[in-house]
Amino acid sequence: MRWALITDIHANRQALEAVLADARAQGCERYGLLGDYVGYGGDPAWVIDQVRELVAQGAVAVQGNHDSAVTQGALPTMREDARTAVSWTRDRLNPEQLRFLAELPLSRSEGECLFVHANAYDPEGYEYIQGRLEAMRSLQATRAHYTFCGHMHEPMLYHLSGTGKAGDFRPVAGVEIPLLSHRQWLAIPGSCGQPRDGNPAACYAVFDSERGLLSFQRVPYDVEGAAASILASGLPEPVAQRLASRLARGE
Repeated sequence: MRWALITDIHANRQALEAVLADARAQGCERYGLLGDYVGYGGDPAWVIDQVRELVAQGAVAVQGNHDSAVTQGALPTMREDARTAVSWTRDRLNPEQLRFLAELPLSRSEGECLFVHANAYDPEGYEYIQGRLEAMRSLQATRAHYTFCGHMHEPMLYHLSGTGKAGDFRPVAGVEIPLLSHRQWLAIPGSCGQPRDGNPAACYAVFDSERGLLSFQRVPYDVEGAAASILASGLPEPVAQRLASRLARGE
């Protein structure tokens, strides 16, 4: 089974369209959707409808902190531009779309895989996995052989051996990585809709569960179109300008 692992779409229609097309070309049969479908971008309703359609076709989907903020209110730690985008998004979703976001689980297990937005040790707290220490804590909190999470907008791979030795790896796009069976693994695909590693190309990952292979992908997309959608969205102009300009810089 080939999985497409997609996270942090952030209402970026152009990025999601490009990633879904690439995933189909890669022969992906299932989708693991790791949260933050809304926030920042100009097309939240369209993105949610695409996610709902994928779920109806068998995709696994979990809730992210921006999804929670839209339906339950923002956490105190959320930045001002993000709060503004959350408020704007809430006013543009219909009751069915809001209900879909509100009812998403914080985590989901399937076979040897755990799907969660931020981490396995406190999914509702949305703490970031910023390095090996947090990754090890997350891996120790689950029996899952493979943990897939988002929240961090940069691709990263961590592993934990049976003796408790942890390691990390910054992946190269398009290179298949064998996930050795004697280790636990935690993969962060990077953001589909708002990469923050200086490369504006959309991120996602492909996981071959039968062969135990993982590859991180970068997909160019219409960044100018995504920025134009934000600028035309009705968000306050200074916020829209900042959010739109970040896309081209990959930050």
